[in-house]
Parts: sequence; C-alpha cells; structure tokens
Amino acid sequence: MSDKDISQLSEEDAAEELKQLAATIAAANTAYHTHDAPEISDADFDALKARNLAIEARFPELKRSDSPSDHVGAAPSEAFAKITHAVRMLSLSNAFDDADVAEFDARIRRYLGLADDAPLAFTAEPKIDGLSLSLRYEEGKLVQAATRGDGEVGENVTANALTIDDIPATVEGAPDVMEIRGEVYMSHADFDALNARQADAGAKTFANPRNAAAGSLRQLDAAITRSRPLRFFAYSWGELSEPLAETQMSAIERMAHLGFQTNVRTQLCTGVTEMLDHYRSIEQARATLGYDIDGVVYKVDDLALQGRLGFRSTTPRWATAHKFPAELAWTRLEAIDIQVGRTGALSPVARLTPITVGGVVVSNATLHNEDYIAGKDSKGQPIRDGKDIRVGDWVQVYRAGDVIPKVADVDLSKRPEDAVPYQFPTICPECGSEAIREEGDSVRRCTGGLSCPAQAVERLKHFVSRAAFDIEGLGSKQVEQFYRDGWVAEPADIFTLQERYGEGIQQLKNREGWGDKSANNLFQAIEEKRNIPFARVLFALGIRHVGEQASTLIARTYGEWDAFLAAMDGASEHAGEAWDGLLSIDGVGEVMARSLVTAFAQPQERQSIDRLTAHLAIESAERPETDGSPVAGKTVVFTGSLEKMTRAEAKARAEAMGAIVSGSVSAITDLVVAGPGAGS
Repeated sequence: MSDKDISQLSEEDAAEELKQLAATIAAANTAYHTHDAPEISDADFDALKARNLAIEARFPELKRSDSPSDHVGAAPSEAFAKITHAVRMLSLSNAFDDADVAEFDARIRRYLGLADDAPLAFTAEPKIDGLSLSLRYEEGKLVQAATRGDGEVGENVTANALTIDDIPATVEGAPDVMEIRGEVYMSHADFDALNARQADAGAKTFANPRNAAAGSLRQLDAAITRSRPLRFFAYSWGELSEPLAETQMSAIERMAHLGFQTNVRTQLCTGVTEMLDHYRSIEQARATLGYDIDGVVYKVDDLALQGRLGFRSTTPRWATAHKFPAELAWTRLEAIDIQVGRTGALSPVARLTPITVGGVVVSNATLHNEDYIAGKDSKGQPIRDGKDIRVGDWVQVYRAGDVIPKVADVDLSKRPEDAVPYQFPTICPECGSEAIREEGDSVRRCTGGLSCPAQAVERLKHFVSRAAFDIEGLGSKQVEQFYRDGWVAEPADIFTLQERYGEGIQQLKNREGWGDKSANNLFQAIEEKRNIPFARVLFALGIRHVGEQASTLIARTYGEWDAFLAAMDGASEHAGEAWDGLLSIDGVGEVMARSLVTAFAQPQERQSIDRLTAHLAIESAERPETDGSPVAGKTVVFTGSLEKMTRAEAKARAEAMGAIVSGSVSAITDLVVAGPGAGS
C-alpha cells in the first residue's frame, strides 16, 4: 500500500492505486475465504480497504466496477455446489479505538434523529474468529447449509454441517422458514489435539484454529469433517417467515431456546461507556476463553431500529466490529531473509527466536521493506524514533489481526556491540537480476521477470490468460503442473512442447488427465497462437505497469515489433530521441516507460523474450481504415482549449483517421493543434 498522502494524489496516481488495491484485496479475499490460507493480516487488510474507501471518497468518478467497497468475501469454490442466499451475508464495518465506537453511536443517533441523551441499547458479543455459516430450516428441518462465499452465493456444505454436534438437524417451535447464521470454529484444546494427530500421521498441520475450522468444514468428504472437532456459535439470522423476537438480545435467547449454542458473554449495554467496559472485560478474559476471538461486535438491540437503519453496499449501519489491538512480545532477531514474490517484490522476513504471542508460536515476522528496516517511512521521516533493525537485536513483535507477525520496536540497550546496519540487496537472490526501486514505490523489485523462478509460475499464468495468448486447454492449472514437472520454465517452452513431449517415452497423452485427443487439441491450439498481434505479445509479457490498454497504445505507435525493440534499445539510458518518443505516447508516463525499458534492458529477461518471439509471427498493429487520410500515421499533439469539440472527442476523431495522439511534443511530433491558452 502506498504511503503517499491521499490529498496529494493526482487523478492518474489515484486510478493506478485503485487498480492495485482492487487486485490486492481480491487476492487477499480469495486466499482467506476460498483457500483458507490468509496471506496478509486482518489489520493490513482493513488498512487496504480503508485506503481504498478514502481514495474513492476523494475521486468518486474513479470508482471501479470491481471496487472492493462493493464486494464481500470471495467467489465460492468450484469444488462445491452453489447456494444463492435469500438474504445477503454481509461483512461488518470496523472500529479500532474508543473514539470510533463513540462515533458509531453518534452516527446512528444522527441517522435516526435521536438526542444524545435518548435511550439507545446495544448488544455486545465476542467476535469469533472462524468461518461464517448460514443454516436454512424449513418446517423445523435443516435443509441447507452454506458458507458466505461472496455474500450473494455460497458453497453448499449441508452434509458437512450435519456432522457438527452444535448444529441441530431438527428444531421444534421454530418459524416455518428460518435461516440461522453464525460461526464455525475450533477450540484451542481441540486444535492442539488435531495438529498432534495430523503430525503423527504425517499429514498437514494447520497454522491456526480458524484455518483448521474452515478447512475441515470445506471438505468434499463429510466423513473427514465428522472426524474434526468443530463447534458452532449462532448469533444472527437471514430469511425468516416470522420474526424471532423484537430485539437482538431476545432473538439470541430464542435461538438458545431452540437448541443453538449462543455466546454467554453477549451482554446488553445501554450506552458507549457500558459497551467499552464490556469490551475491556472480554479483552482481559481473551486468553482464558479457549477459542479465538479478534474483537467485540456491537449491534443496535431494537430490531425495528435496525430495519430503519438498513444497509450500506456491504455492511449494516446498525452494527460494527471493535477490533482488538495487536498483541506484543519481545524476542531476538536471528536473521533477515529476502523472499521474492510473484510480482518480483523483494520482501524482508525476520527470522526470530521462537516466542509465543497470543497463544501462537511465532518464529517469523514481516519487515515490510528496506525503509522500515532503516527506521524511516517512504518519505524519509523517522519511525520508531529512527531506530534501525539489525540482526542480533531484541525486537518487539506484534501480531496484527492474529495472522502475520510484525516487528514493532527495537531495544537498543540489548543491541550486540558487533551488530551492523542491514544492507538491503540490490540483486535478486533468486535469479541474480538487478533489483530496482522505482520512484514513489516503497518496494524494491526484481527485474528478471520471466527468467526469475520466483516469478515464473505467476507470470506464465498471466501469459496464457484470456487477454494475452489465451491458449485453449492451457490454463493456470496446466501451467502450474507443467512448471512443477519441469516441462515449461518460460513462455518459449510452450511452443516447443509438442517437439519435446509429442512422442517418445514421456508423452503428454500418457499423463494423468490427458489422452490422444486432448493432447493433440492442445498442440493445435498452441500452433494457432504462433501468429499473434503485437499488442497481445506485449501484454502477455506481464511487465509491471504495462496493462492491456497501454499495450495497445504502444503497439499502435510503433506498428512493428522490430521497430519497438529498436526504440527500447535506443531508450535504454532513459534519455534521447527514443526515450522522448516513448514518453510522448498518450497514456505512457515515466514510471511505465522506465518499467518497460528496464525489462528489455535486462539480459536474462531480454533473452527469454527473444527466445519466445523466435517462435512467433508477430502481426503488425492494426490501424483504422483511413481512406487516404492526410493525418494517417502522423503523431498529433492537442494543446490549449478546443472550441468546437472536447479533447476526448478530438482525440477519438484523430485516431479514427489513423493519427497517433501524443500527450506532449517531442522529436517525433508531426502536428501540434494549439488552441487558446496553449502556452509557449
């Protein structure tokens, strides 16, 4: 996430960051909700969503169709049948301190027109860290159980839910239609016992109780779920043929009377002071509860008022989750390792003397980036009072959101005399390529691209994606398998697959899941992609900042692949006519240009690209039918005010006539259309 002040963002910066935030948050949702393997902490996730909302508030016109502020959870797994929720399963807004809770109360009063001293009751209940589940009963019988999924559609886990002792198969005295919602979880004792059994059997152990509970419920074999010690707390509802009660508290009591487990620490509070007092009471008892919680949920008690308050796009107005702060502990930093992510990001990881933090043994922690290690933020301002982090230091570790531990502070009084400042690598430890840090980016990234093994699989998946080569029968799953088995290491290998594995001892058709027909279909599909448009090739390379639209613009500008390569070589020093020409392309800024030129200047990356293009017949960029237009092929710059049409219309008209519209004057400019206020 960028550290740049949102008030200082340009519209271009904001659009790019919203794009990155949408992708990052979607990936985090998939990791958490679909794969039960969270990759970032709850606190980091909350921060990403908060920044996304703040940027959208400043630039509402830039809000994306895939905005995270309009989505809940992640798409349900293809492994399960789907169930559409009769009433959407939403998420909760967050409060992080006392002031946020007071504002939550004040916001509700403003919405309802209630005076500050008017009575307003809330329920306060522990926020269970598990997997959300909706149970549908018809005429007292459990007929469906579904995970939250994306809030609209969840996974059908009915057979698995019926194996959980806390979930009754039938209930008496319930409404004819009743959807009970709650959380599937695993107690600490049961989690420890399960991990011990898994280890003894040589099977996978689980990182935490939440992952264990989610993974156990989402088994394709209900017998496995039955063998796992899952529990269920009920706290809410979806569709009802008749109300359970008139208040939240009474409804919870009704659910308990019907045979559901409800949390005994749920309490009715008459104002903010009582809410915060109960929050602190639960926080103090947290370690003794025997199950994981990550905060307290407050809900307006009066259900009629809940109805008046209604919902935002993904959260109810009448509820919020008051999150616990991170938990802390001190331990020794034994080493700093560098991990290379799929985008080439070099991420420093602290290797720690194992320490128990919040009931979990922690031996690794993230160090964010090189600035964080040096004791400063991305603007060069000191953090931790400017204390850097060195191997051998005693460091304070905190676990934000109980997922990924982080280093918060350093005890200089215990620093070894021989400790030296950490030198962040400028060479990728995986492939030896240069690792650069772009202006405005807090992360240093490997430039090896497709030749870097740490990036290779994800880059290969991008290469075969729909907007890139889109090879029929070669998707993410097949690419991953071929890479793992050593059949495909880079894109060029795809085009020699038939030559290497079409016949002989090791043949594609003999692999599990393949046969004569499917193998031949794949080989044919690969052959068909040897002739491919310039723009698709460029986009398929997965160069940072170079998206589908930019690839099309660049392809139209240079026309031929060889001309483009010559321009990249000519711009390698980030200066000169070729560099100016690249920057003059409308939509190509300096950040994108540097990323593009750097990729082609790296020897390993360039060799990988050249090996690929040797197998291709790259089609020249298509140009519109211009019927002898006098501006066809000309580079045009519009500057100043346009009196007869908008700039967007002028650009579209010029491009339709075959012109290349540039954003600035350069050596390759043919025509300048200057209106009033054009300047010098």
